[in-house]
Amino acid sequence: MLTVLLGALYLLRVLFRFLSNYLAHKAAWYLVGDLRTKTYDKLEHMHLGYFQDKQTGDLMSRVVNDTRDFELLYAHMIPESITNLVTFAGVLVMLLSINWKLALITCAPLPLIFASGFLFSQKVRPYFRVSQKKMGELNGKLQDNLSGIHEIQCFGREQYETERVNEKNFEHVRAMLQALKISAVFHPSVEFISSLGTVLVVAFGGLLAYREGLRVSDIVAFLLYLSLFYGPVTGLANLLENLQQSMAGAERVLDILDAPIGIVDRPGAVSVPKVRGDITFEHVSFSYGDGVPVLRDVSFHCESGQMIALVGPTGAGKTTLTQLISRFYTPDSGTIRIDGRDINDMTLESLRRSISPVLQDTFLFNGTIAENIGYAMPEASQAEIEKAARAANIHDDILSMPEGYQTRVGERGLRLSGGQKQRVAIARAILRESPIVILDEATASVDVETERQIQKAVAGICGRRSVIAIAHRLSTIRNADRILVIEDGSIVEQGTHEELMRLGGSYARINRAAAVTEGGIV
Repeated sequence: MLTVLLGALYLLRVLFRFLSNYLAHKAAWYLVGDLRTKTYDKLEHMHLGYFQDKQTGDLMSRVVNDTRDFELLYAHMIPESITNLVTFAGVLVMLLSINWKLALITCAPLPLIFASGFLFSQKVRPYFRVSQKKMGELNGKLQDNLSGIHEIQCFGREQYETERVNEKNFEHVRAMLQALKISAVFHPSVEFISSLGTVLVVAFGGLLAYREGLRVSDIVAFLLYLSLFYGPVTGLANLLENLQQSMAGAERVLDILDAPIGIVDRPGAVSVPKVRGDITFEHVSFSYGDGVPVLRDVSFHCESGQMIALVGPTGAGKTTLTQLISRFYTPDSGTIRIDGRDINDMTLESLRRSISPVLQDTFLFNGTIAENIGYAMPEASQAEIEKAARAANIHDDILSMPEGYQTRVGERGLRLSGGQKQRVAIARAILRESPIVILDEATASVDVETERQIQKAVAGICGRRSVIAIAHRLSTIRNADRILVIEDGSIVEQGTHEELMRLGGSYARINRAAAVTEGGIV
């Protein structure tokens, strides 16, 4: 019976060991998966200002690498800590039942172990924190270099960039070795302090046997139990290293999760299903938080269906003005209204649904052309996608490609020319049919003939949608209903092309300069 019982217990140990390991890892990896999604979702909703001083590679490292450290915490440290604590408590009870005096003597090294563990935690965590930071910087450098591989090869900077990556790589290695050096001192120290318990048991056990008649069998039992007693203590000390590494990663993840989103729906904001596109700026001023004004007391009105053009030198605040309409930033003062409603009283979702942007730095996802055109309107049919492509003068180009609309564009649209990428972005904006369209240098990367075709596409939406257009090539905005000339964040002139030319001010001067590069506008 004992043999059968013993065999059954060993089989149960196999079963429960499997359940313990698998369920702990299952819970931990589901936690990591949920945490990665939650961290990404938080980043997705952060205001644009949050990303100004962040490296993409570092943020990726936090989402992918640092969240993985939670698996160590939940699948290993917590279960093993519970096992060690239960084992420690059980053995302590056994030792007290054998001889309470000797048991207390056995516990004498514990305060030293706990004190050294506390000191170790304080010393090693900063190095793990630096190690995680250096890993993020290494990922950031790799992301930058792989994105700019064309420039690296063009300028023959391969060796230079390899040295910089090597430098970042070994900064991480050195930081990790600093942490491991402290660990290499801590773990033997714990083993030494633990071994002192065995020395004390031998010394005081012999003394008790001599003076109080403690049985030798009890001393032997004590010595056998000591491996079970100090094993969990040493195990907990070893877990401290993993705990500090996990905590360093957790802090980097929590920095994201605890960061304020910045731009959120105002209490009581309403979802506006459809707007006409009437836009009003009332004494709007804005700075990026450094105290330097980017926009100063800007006021203008764009009626529904009008085209307003923004011209002026680089850095005058034109792009910032368009970003304020979409609430990527919040004005320091003043009010922006759409159809007479303060945009702060609209939900972000309904506000941004009403606006289609075409940016100078066109971003395309690594998918097919059809997927990129239909990105803003996933339910669009193939016929609707092709109609938008025709309007943007990209349909014929697409059909000339081997796979037509199923042609993959590559990362950031690498397989398309600059003009093709911009026309795909215009088709995407046309397909969405938003009442407000923002064109930020939409014709900057196209030839003269393509520019004419895009102008026709823009003209086709004017009158039906409100258009805010930024352009340095003034030929693209000559027929705008009103042109705003912005200098140093202020509107210095406004009117039609003919009115501003007669005025003979900044716009006329810009137009004369453009005549040299564009062939002029008369």
